[in-house]
Amino acid sequence: ADVPIVIAINKIDLSNANVEGIKKSLSEQNILVEEWGGKYQCQEISAKSGKGIKELLEKILLEAEVLELKANRETESRGVVIESRLDKGLGPIATVLICKGTLNKGDTFLCGYQFGKVRGMLNERSVKLDNAFPSDPVQILGFEKVPKAGDLFTVFLDEREAKKIATERAHLAREAEQRRFRKITLDQIGQQISSGRIHELDIIIKGDVDGSIEALSDSLMELSTGEVSVKIIHRSVGMITESDVSLAAASHAIIVAFNVSTTPEAKALSKSIGVDIRSYSIIYEAIEEVRLALEGLLEPEEVEEALGYAEVRQQFKVPKLGIIAGCYVTKGKVVRNAMLRIRREKEIIHKAKLTSLKRFKDDATEVLESYECGIGVAGFVDFKENDIIEVYEIKEVKRTLS
Repeated sequence: ADVPIVIAINKIDLSNANVEGIKKSLSEQNILVEEWGGKYQCQEISAKSGKGIKELLEKILLEAEVLELKANRETESRGVVIESRLDKGLGPIATVLICKGTLNKGDTFLCGYQFGKVRGMLNERSVKLDNAFPSDPVQILGFEKVPKAGDLFTVFLDEREAKKIATERAHLAREAEQRRFRKITLDQIGQQISSGRIHELDIIIKGDVDGSIEALSDSLMELSTGEVSVKIIHRSVGMITESDVSLAAASHAIIVAFNVSTTPEAKALSKSIGVDIRSYSIIYEAIEEVRLALEGLLEPEEVEEALGYAEVRQQFKVPKLGIIAGCYVTKGKVVRNAMLRIRREKEIIHKAKLTSLKRFKDDATEVLESYECGIGVAGFVDFKENDIIEVYEIKEVKRTLS
């Protein structure tokens, strides 16, 4: 991306920390730290104990000073949403990193496809602020809905202009969403008609913060393969509501809830229409359960298992059964209703199912090695001496994504 880099190596307080190994891995990517004769500043830190944080900040300031990186305070504020959540008491809150300008309480802003006014600002310790400057991370109140991480936050002097742009963006977002759902539906139908082996698991994700939803969505999408796939049809911050349950019912999806609860109305509706809601507080548990669900959609693998071999000694005719091969079991066993192949001089001349198995005049379910038996084969009567009959069965083995 051709941007300045300052490297922080975290978790150095762990007993198995390998700082030199990380520096070696960086060098393999053509990133040489200053200690190794390169141009990149590097600092060892511990987010848990706070060790090295002060030195890291000093190196960041030094890098900014050398590159003469400065932001303009005397302009309309711009920033980017780095995190968002739904607070029970305060409503939608977004953590915004101010990139330029000075943000003041009461400013009109545009963020994504919504606009509003800054009702309040809090710092990282939830202390109220009246204004925020470039490089300040602030928690902003005044959103109608929880914005997405990565949305641009822009202050407008003209409220009507901000409202107009927000309306247009919302309209485009709705159209894009409708096209996306239509495309997924058509693709799903087309794939299933053409191959009959494409399976999809539709999921709705609800979480407490946008960052967790993003991480969970990316992890679940990575589980997709050429045969089974995950489709995230909707994701948002907040409690599970009746509209989420209705969407899940209409799209035959399951709802994955991460650190959020379900409204009583949504619980009652999900029970009445049979929508599956899974709640998790650990992201790895959610990923593992979805992995198991996807493995259940995989077609089982068919594995051939050899049962035994029999050598044809002669053929004879039996009333009602037709031509039967008189055989001697040379290895393993012969089982009624098993699959078989007939080999003549090492060449396969017929594949079929074993239809009848007799021991002398009595029917048998299986005949073991070193015993004689009579074998009837579906669709084959031209037995010759020394033909080899291979008896096998097809077993279905459950497959895994890995």
